[in-house]
Amino acid sequence: MDEGPAYGLWSLVVINSVVFILFAFSFTRPRTTRDWRSLGAFSAFIVALFAEMYGFPLTIYLLSGWLASQYPEVNVLSHETGHLWHTLLGMKGHAHVDPVHIFSELLIFGGLILLAASWEVLYRAQRAQTLATTGPYAWMRHPQYAAFIVIMLGFLLQWPTIPTLLMFPILVGMYVHLAHKEEAEVRAEFGETYARYAAATPAFSPRWKRKSREQIGERPGS
Repeated sequence: MDEGPAYGLWSLVVINSVVFILFAFSFTRPRTTRDWRSLGAFSAFIVALFAEMYGFPLTIYLLSGWLASQYPEVNVLSHETGHLWHTLLGMKGHAHVDPVHIFSELLIFGGLILLAASWEVLYRAQRAQTLATTGPYAWMRHPQYAAFIVIMLGFLLQWPTIPTLLMFPILVGMYVHLAHKEEAEVRAEFGETYARYAAATPAFSPRWKRKSREQIGERPGS
């Protein structure tokens, strides 16, 4: 049996948006214009997402005619229908326990864990004025940006909307651009040490073969 409408809950929009934005803020601690731009873009994505999830279902409204004709048994106004992949793929049962939803949760929480772990390593490196090459930074050069992308991808699988689908490639491009600018600054500061690290470490996707200290320019015991 389909559940009824569950929209117009603007308090949930505010609460969920604030929780995720504050979590991201607590582990990124933006200081530069670039940092604020990165957090602001992520925040805009989160607000757009929850505004449709609990506020006004713009995407469902725009697709309502097509959904009603293609899926006449579906209650278009049901909150369950907002899980579009569940509807479009003809999955049975509750949307919250289908494989797509479970995978989306793994991506979201995995991204949040990656974000937290990355900040801890980066914070220690900045205090010591050294290059961050341990933890997530041992596997990729930009784990914080990768974390934002993974979290957004998880939400797109869980609750796709037209605004967030349009925003996602733009935000990915922005994070790649910010990563390149950041690399230029770090390369100027650490020179050959960073060049060796960058040559041995992918930017966003991890390489699971462990690197030696010599490859990333570390001295034994550092």
